[in-house]
Amino acid sequence: SSKVLEAIENVIQDVLQSLAQYKAPVLTLAKRSDWRNIEFKDSVGLQMIPDCTMTQIRIDCHRSAPKFAMMLKILSMIYKMVQSNTYATKRDIFYSDTLLFGSQTVVDNIVNDISCMLKIPRRSLHILSTSKGSVAGNLSYTEEDGTKVSCTCSGTVLSVPSNVEGIKNLISHAKFILIVEKDATFQRLLDDNFCNKLSPCIMITGRGVPDLNTRLLVRKLWDAFQIPVFILVDADPHGVEIMCIYKYGSVSMSFEAHLLTVPSIKWLGILPSDLERLNIHKEFLIPFTKQDQNKLSSIQKRPYIACQPMWKRELEIMAASKLKAEIQVLTSISSDYLSRVYLPNKLQFGGWL
Repeated sequence: SSKVLEAIENVIQDVLQSLAQYKAPVLTLAKRSDWRNIEFKDSVGLQMIPDCTMTQIRIDCHRSAPKFAMMLKILSMIYKMVQSNTYATKRDIFYSDTLLFGSQTVVDNIVNDISCMLKIPRRSLHILSTSKGSVAGNLSYTEEDGTKVSCTCSGTVLSVPSNVEGIKNLISHAKFILIVEKDATFQRLLDDNFCNKLSPCIMITGRGVPDLNTRLLVRKLWDAFQIPVFILVDADPHGVEIMCIYKYGSVSMSFEAHLLTVPSIKWLGILPSDLERLNIHKEFLIPFTKQDQNKLSSIQKRPYIACQPMWKRELEIMAASKLKAEIQVLTSISSDYLSRVYLPNKLQFGGWL
């Protein structure tokens, strides 16, 4: 807490000093979304370089003055919350002054900018985000307020906690963790009792692009249990992008990569090569859009692909066919093929990359 308060005080002191010297105050922060500020490290993923390019938010600039005001407003809210040991969601912050902020996205970006500027993880700023992810399987833990939580009972689904850092006493006999891209597939695997059928496991879904809390939970479970982590995504550029976020992180959150990434994640499926191997008929595959082509081309140029020759080959297969497939394509073989045949065979015979 004292570190957060001191960091905010230093920012405000610089602003006041500039005003006392009749200079326009400036807030300086790293360009979070600039690839030139990012380096790839195999053991961490995408992380921000120490001497990165900075950007200035100036009060005397017509374009940046509103952002300057919003950053000071949120800094003052964080300061009060840390002092009083209270918390707020990003949604609470937005609704505290909707006219000033304009949209929830603006608040989300500014909170990340402040976290990056202060070099303090977002959880320490007393700002919580609503979790959209779900977790099920062989897992129990205690929440920060002492509530005991168990999802070990068959079919029990829990929302990912909004304060992942606060959970403790994690207990599991799981042999592996399975990240599932889509909620529909996650629910189907639950209905088929997949968590217990093969061997006890933990299943997590971020329902598409994962939120911060889902990524934090995957990392916390990996740290706690040191068991294999597999991921099941659509055989399309969007699915590959989601997998890369879990494994290597995102450019915009690279300043927190060491807390969020799990570089040991294995690509279990659906592999582009699986579509040919399983003789999936072309009528069940979906042609690429221009957006798909651009996304795939972007992924192929990223630094971590060079370290993954097997991934590179799969992406080349996808690029050559210009076809994509959802996980549900396996139902064209049989309704329970995913849980009865595909996943058990993959896990038993090492069919991951």
